[in-house]
Amino acid sequence: MPRKGRRVHLPLIGLSTYLADARWGEWALPAALLPAAYGRCLQAVGAVAVMLPPDTPAAAATAIARVDGLILTGGEDLDPALYGEQPHPLTEVSVPVRDRWEHALLTAALERGIPVLGICRGMQLMNVHAGGTLIQHLPDSVGHDVHTGRPGLFTQHVIKPVPGSRFAGVSPEAIVVASHHHQAVERLGDGVVAAAYAEDGTIEALELPRERFALGVQWHPEMGVDPRVMEAMVSAARHSAASAASAGIAAGLPQPM
Repeated sequence: MPRKGRRVHLPLIGLSTYLADARWGEWALPAALLPAAYGRCLQAVGAVAVMLPPDTPAAAATAIARVDGLILTGGEDLDPALYGEQPHPLTEVSVPVRDRWEHALLTAALERGIPVLGICRGMQLMNVHAGGTLIQHLPDSVGHDVHTGRPGLFTQHVIKPVPGSRFAGVSPEAIVVASHHHQAVERLGDGVVAAAYAEDGTIEALELPRERFALGVQWHPEMGVDPRVMEAMVSAARHSAASAASAGIAAGLPQPM
C-alpha cells in the first residue's frame, strides 16, 4: 500500500481519434470522437485517458512529450498508397489527415521510448510504419468473413499466442476475442514479429522486440472482458513514467506538483 499522503501516479494515456461527422442533440458537426469503451477500459485498470485528435504531424512530438503511453485506436482503412498498392474495390475511403497524424504520433512515441499499443487499425499502422503491407480484403485470402461479422457488430473468434513472444507473457493461453476487421497484416515490416495467430493463419498480434513495449492486436480488447492487454500497457506506462521521473530527479529537473 502507498504511504499515507503519497499520491499514486495514474499514467496518462493518449488515444488517437476518429475525425467524422457526428450528431448529438440539435447539432450535426465534424467531430473528433472515440467509443467510450476505450476510456472506461483504461480507467478500470488505473490510467487517465486523453484524446489526441488529428493535428499537423509537426505537433506530434509535443503531444507525445506530455503522455506516458500511446494507444493507436481502431477505425478506417489506411491509404494503400502508404504501402505501395492501389485500392482494392472494397477498401474504405481513407482519411489522410488521420493517417499522417498517427504515423507522426507513432514515430514520436518510438523515439521517446514510451509504450505503444495498436488496436485493429492501430496494429496495421504499426506494421505499415515499419515497411510492411496489408491484405486489403481478408475474405479474399481466407475464404470466410469470421473476422468481420455483420455491420456494426463485433464477432468472436479464437486467437493463439506465439510461444516465447512477449504477448504470450501477457496471455499465454488461447483466448476468445472481440473482432471486426476486413483487412489484416500481410508482409511483416522490418523488426516486427508475429505474436498471435487466428485459427485460419491470420496474424492477430505483433510486437517490436527492440522496444520496451510496442504491441499491436488485431482485435478490440476494450470491447472484451479480459483486461490483461490493457493492464500490461498501463503497467508499462507506469514504469516508463517512473523511470522518466527518476531520471529527471537525478538531473535536477523540476518535477510536477
